[in-house]
Amino acid sequence: MQTVLVIDDNEGIRTALEVLLSLQDIQTVMAASPDAGLEMIRNGGIDVVIQDMNFSRDTTSGEEGIELFHEIRNIDADLPVILLTAWTHLEQAVDLVRSGAADYLEKPWDDTKLITSVRNLLRLRQLSNEKRHFEDARAKERQQLAEEFDICGLIYKSDLMHRVVMMATQVSHADVPVLITGPNGSGKEKLAEIVQANSACADGPFIRVNVGALPAELMESELFGAEPGAYTGATKSRKGRFEAADGGTLFLDEIGNLPLSGQVKLLRVLQTGEFERLGSTETRRVNTRIVSATNANLLDAVSNGTFREDLLYRLNVIELRVPLLRDRQEDILPIADHFLADGVQLSDGAKKALLAHPWPGNVRELQNCIQRATLMARDGVIELQDLGLEQAEPVPNYSIPREPTKADVIRALENANGVVARAARSLGLSRQALYRRMEKFGISK
Repeated sequence: MQTVLVIDDNEGIRTALEVLLSLQDIQTVMAASPDAGLEMIRNGGIDVVIQDMNFSRDTTSGEEGIELFHEIRNIDADLPVILLTAWTHLEQAVDLVRSGAADYLEKPWDDTKLITSVRNLLRLRQLSNEKRHFEDARAKERQQLAEEFDICGLIYKSDLMHRVVMMATQVSHADVPVLITGPNGSGKEKLAEIVQANSACADGPFIRVNVGALPAELMESELFGAEPGAYTGATKSRKGRFEAADGGTLFLDEIGNLPLSGQVKLLRVLQTGEFERLGSTETRRVNTRIVSATNANLLDAVSNGTFREDLLYRLNVIELRVPLLRDRQEDILPIADHFLADGVQLSDGAKKALLAHPWPGNVRELQNCIQRATLMARDGVIELQDLGLEQAEPVPNYSIPREPTKADVIRALENANGVVARAARSLGLSRQALYRRMEKFGISK
């Protein structure tokens, strides 16, 4: 059961609040001094605090109430605090709301408003705890995955990427072709390494071929090898990439660029494991696992007649889709930190700009951005201007990351004179998102 702690040295106020909250079936505990209240918070089990701003040792300035609030924040920065204040301390209470207090109520308080505020904060605390437990469970799952499997140093935090990595480790043991799809620079090759590293052929070679970078006239000889005289300049026998990858994995990047003649031979290898070197009639056999990747829509290529449908079905036994970096914002800052040089850190402004940028070039663009910014940074700190992003200005008030509190929403609406669109912009939200939060907090225009 959730518990509200009231910290007030006035016995009459403590009794009044205890009666009021108990009538609403809200469990309440009392502390007659800041020290007693802080000790109860340290012991845990407190979900909302109602604290006075004025105590007997400090009858006029409110300094003791300010000190108490900051002590609470030091113990539990996420614990919601409602301030009880006289009109003489109203400005101080508003300042504390800006510092993270959940709400403030003037004495004498309005019972309905107080109960509404407490219930909303208890509900938010419950949701926050559930979210934290979920995130802790996810973090534990990621840790277990990293301990049980080799994820090849991949940096991620998002659930979206975690699902892809989990699937890669699960299918790695299956001796079937894997097709990795996703945009350029998103990390398709790293995912291919994970498949190889956790497969039965992990000790075998991992051969990378960028099909898109191979000249069409050399494609077959590169993949399947060649005999002397097979083409101009071929003076001796040479192995192709398939033979080099025998007993391991052949990673074919940009598979959509493979010409139709090469597709025919690749299809035969996938079906039989057999092929001939260019210029030879001798059939060779290899045990090579194929992992391919593309940023193209191969179904469209099939429709256009540039990619064989039967080959697509052979390659696409299992598909791993790598998401866009902008669709997994939780990964941006951890990846950026990974690329930072020793002794270099990001300023808050730089972090906000990184989170606000759309990253059309995905992880590769982020890596290049951080490496460039490191050269521009002074005193080991990367500032916003060092990033050189075309869209470096972050969304107004974009947090890293922080969900707006009820007090944030009320203050934004007050500053915007009730204009929802203007308040939403100041919070970095859409109008619809702000309306949802207003409904959740029980706030009307």
